[in-house]
Amino acid sequence: MDPKQARISMVEQQIRTWLVSDERVLEVMESVPRERFVPPAHRSLAYADLSLPLGHGQVMEEPKIAARMLQELDIGPLDQVLEVGTGSGYLTACLARLGRRVDSADIQGDFIAAANDRLAASGVSNVALACKDLGRGLPGSEQRHDVILVTGSLPLYHEGFHRALTIGGRLLLIIGTEPVMEAVLFTRVDVDRWVRRSLFETSLPALANAPVPPAFRF
Repeated sequence: MDPKQARISMVEQQIRTWLVSDERVLEVMESVPRERFVPPAHRSLAYADLSLPLGHGQVMEEPKIAARMLQELDIGPLDQVLEVGTGSGYLTACLARLGRRVDSADIQGDFIAAANDRLAASGVSNVALACKDLGRGLPGSEQRHDVILVTGSLPLYHEGFHRALTIGGRLLLIIGTEPVMEAVLFTRVDVDRWVRRSLFETSLPALANAPVPPAFRF
């Protein structure tokens, strides 16, 4: 199928039906060439309603999950964005279309190298990639972001990212363990106050080195 037509079909058949109506998000999903970010072995499935393996136990989210996260974060053109878990670089490219600048980190150096090449080939220039371990968040960080998206799940909820938000900033986390996890949006409304809103159920691999619940003992 022609990639442009495949993107249109993806938006109409998968994304709109999953309560995504933000026109900016829909335009991004129609314009970013998802096939460029999919590993070659799975490129024929670039626009399928599936998560696709990336290696290191990580996946590329289904298109509808990616779109829903982008919509819930309500990214403005002046927003500074932090993405934790670069993965393929696809969501990085989408975030870059919506915000002013994206800082994206991943613990896997090969993910960073491949994403850097894909982003450059797609003409995305307002992104900075770094190989970092942020499984436990950004404790003590002085840098603030308007938007933080953590693309791997947190088996054990922690607040390591909350204080890296600006006032009014939004943080999206996937919290829990198999079989059901919850996408949750946190909005920082004051220096020491955040509003929590449950979004939808999903399931994603855990963020590398994120804390895990203690093992059950009889």
